[in-house]
Parts: sequence; C-alpha cells; structure tokens
Amino acid sequence: MSRATAARAVTDILQPRNVLLTGMLGIGWAAAGNWTGILWGLLGALCAGLVPAGYIEWERRRGTWGDRHVVDRTKRAPIFLVILASIGAGTLVMVLGRAPAGILVAMLALWAMTVVLLTVNTVWKISVDSAVAAAVVALLAVVHSPWWLAAGVLTAAVCWSRVALAYHTVAQTVAGAALGASTAAAFLTV
Repeated sequence: MSRATAARAVTDILQPRNVLLTGMLGIGWAAAGNWTGILWGLLGALCAGLVPAGYIEWERRRGTWGDRHVVDRTKRAPIFLVILASIGAGTLVMVLGRAPAGILVAMLALWAMTVVLLTVNTVWKISVDSAVAAAVVALLAVVHSPWWLAAGVLTAAVCWSRVALAYHTVAQTVAGAALGASTAAAFLTV
C-alpha cells in the first residue's frame, strides 16, 4: 500500500463524522452510566457530526466544493455556522430533556471549539479533522476513563494523514489537535 493510499484510508475512516458518531455514543453511555446514554450520544453525534457532514455533502453535490475536505479556508465559514447551529439545537434539546451532565458539557465543549475554529479560520487554516479527533479522545478520557488517552495515537494518525495528503501543514494539524484536546479538557474538568 502506498503512502498516499494509506493516508487517504486514514483520513476517510477517521473523518470527523465517523469519529463523532463513535465517540459521542461512548460519551453518552459513560455520562449516563447505562444504555439510555447511547440515545443522548446519538443525538450528539447527529448534531455535531452527521448534520454538518450532510450539509457538506449537499454543497458538494451542488458544486460548491470539490470534496468534503473544503481545502480553501475562505469557503469554510458556512460550514462552521451550520455546525454551531446544529450543536446549539442539540444542546437545547438535551437541556430540555435533562440529558446527563457529561454529554451536555461535551456538546458545549464542541460548540466552544467550533467558535475558536471559526475565529482562527478567518486568518489561518487550521485542521478541523485533527481538532475533532483530539477533542473526542480528551472527552472520552475525562468522561469514561483516562485509558482513552491511548487513543491519542489515532489523533496522531489523523494529523499525519492530513499532512501526507497536503491538506494541511504540520503546524495546522498540531494547532487543531491542541485546540481540540484543550477545549474538551477545559470544559470537562471544570
């Protein structure tokens, strides 16, 4: 398998939609302590990952972007606004439905991270894929078990793949990962 093929596989498998789907289910389950948390996690995954991914796909089909990566940072603002609205709506439903505190705080952390990503993106390209991967690892480590920090190797793989595919520089992926981990940890350790 060539380096490019491996990088493409890593970036496709560990894209934010997939990482959030898996991670939010785990966060919900850990936050609730039982199977009902999986439903809250599914709502979180829908709002934080699946709705934004659906929006990106819809715009891609319309010809707005060439693929899901939206490498031109100047075209990313609408995506961030959809993410903020979707996470905001999901958070409201969670508040009204009395969701477990851990999943609610995770949603707030993802919302805050997205605000920072949007702000940084206005002047510099930062890796959203790396931020999401690091945030989910940090969220799982705080809500579920510190052993989840070992999944940081997956964040490193995402960073590597984004650089190998020339979508980002090393600095952009490291900044994204640092932002994701620090935002998640800051919210959940308060």
